[in-house]
Amino acid sequence: MDEDFDIPAAADMADDLDLSDATVAIKVGEEKEIGNQGLKKKLLKEGEGWEFPDNGDEVEVHYTGTLLDGTQFDSSRDRGTPFKFTLGQGQVIKGWDLGIKTMKKNEKALFTIPPDLAYGESGSPPTIPPSATLQFDVELLSWTSVKDICKDGGIFKKILTQGDKWDNPKDLDEVLVNFEAKLDDGTLVAKADGVEFTIGDGYFCPALAKAVKTMKIGEKALLTVKPQYGFGEKGKPASSNEGAVPPNASLDITLELVSWKTVSEVTPDKKVIKKILKEGEGYEKPNDGSIVKVKLIGKLGDGKIFLRKGHDDGEEPLEFKTDEEQVIDGLDKAVVTMKKGEIALLTIAPEYAFGSSESQQDLAVVPPNSTVYYEVELVAFDKEKESWEMNNQEKVEAAGKKKEEGNVLFKSGKFARASKRYEKAVKFIEYDSSFSEEEKKQAKALKVACNLNNAACKLKLKLYNEAEKLCTKVLELESSNVKALYRRAQAYIELADLDLAEFDIKKALDIDPNNRDVKLEYKTLKEKVKEYNKKDAKFYGNMFAKMKKIESA
Repeated sequence: MDEDFDIPAAADMADDLDLSDATVAIKVGEEKEIGNQGLKKKLLKEGEGWEFPDNGDEVEVHYTGTLLDGTQFDSSRDRGTPFKFTLGQGQVIKGWDLGIKTMKKNEKALFTIPPDLAYGESGSPPTIPPSATLQFDVELLSWTSVKDICKDGGIFKKILTQGDKWDNPKDLDEVLVNFEAKLDDGTLVAKADGVEFTIGDGYFCPALAKAVKTMKIGEKALLTVKPQYGFGEKGKPASSNEGAVPPNASLDITLELVSWKTVSEVTPDKKVIKKILKEGEGYEKPNDGSIVKVKLIGKLGDGKIFLRKGHDDGEEPLEFKTDEEQVIDGLDKAVVTMKKGEIALLTIAPEYAFGSSESQQDLAVVPPNSTVYYEVELVAFDKEKESWEMNNQEKVEAAGKKKEEGNVLFKSGKFARASKRYEKAVKFIEYDSSFSEEEKKQAKALKVACNLNNAACKLKLKLYNEAEKLCTKVLELESSNVKALYRRAQAYIELADLDLAEFDIKKALDIDPNNRDVKLEYKTLKEKVKEYNKKDAKFYGNMFAKMKKIESA
């Protein structure tokens, strides 16, 4: 645009426009209104792809502007130079900011812009008359994505080189970056290649950690950083390899994400951490019951190696079956998150390693309460057969086998592991519509037994809501199952649903009046009711006493 024209932003323009129709589909030659303030768009040429520019992006367009009578007042095409501006920043009239957001790359459109979205009642003399409706023939040539990544104007990111793949690093991950930081006047503050840091720990200034979480591998970006994400009010003194940053200084940082190592929490309590050193192949991972082969190096915190398997010439990898307590729990849980060929570093707290006891390993003694570090390579694995790979009889047999394994674990006091066996047993026979009548009968008996046994596990583990749901499943199959009523009553008592507990107990006693366990539970229930009644009496007694004091005051 001409230097003395430049489509400036109109003054006092409303910001609260309805753009619900902004990206509505329009056919070539069709005209539609965008929003509810009179902006119209006629599609002249279809664009490419499905992406649209957004506020903050740097767009490049060709345009021709005319009045409604056809008088041309400006054209970038005549000058032979595309016009560039930042979208949504008030650098152009509001009609442009709103209209160009609806365009795809290489799209051409004719926008009819009412005065309120152009130059209003005053116009822009001598070129634009007062209260003029304008038309712009616009072609969107390209745009560079610029994102307000914290949504507060503190860090703007302009992508210089697009990255690969689709994922971004997370707080726990270790990233490898190159970066260069300058002040507004171009003074170099810091420059470093091959810097590695954990995102959650941060590096240099807060902006690096914030920005790198939005980047893809290989991406290069220019960050415009306000003081709150730089060094704030205090600034930063110069050091041996970095320049000083004055108080309240903004920074321009060029940041490149070279690579990262994915770090994940294997257990919910964050006591088994896995850092991927080398990505594995494909998507398949071992399941519980898989036979796995791993190369393994186990170290203590001081670096001393206490275990080494599969690394020496001629030595076979370590082979074990998952979820069978053949290795420490942390390794067992981590290996089922790995892919074939993956190499990972595991950090395993004592609770998932050797606990509070000393343990003699192949190459050294592991002291009590030691956190251990395993470098693991998953060489190969043979998954336990999944239900969809089995015929109906195999499913019934597999469910029976898992039930027996669960029973053994339950008797050993290993309730969490027993629960997993019962759950897997039920999954094998969950869908039985294609079963024969005999297979359906067997499946029903197994579902009842496994859900009842699993409810007993959940009660032991104090997971009372889950126990109640499992008993309810049994009662849906057998409404007069005394064990299900008894165990559901136990769960209700612990959940303080005493009325429901009493209902189940009375129903169980109607079915089996001499059941000793149910009678004992009824006694427990009555004691609980008395206890709750005493608490209620005390609570209301105190409340009424306080009210009387207030009334007599």
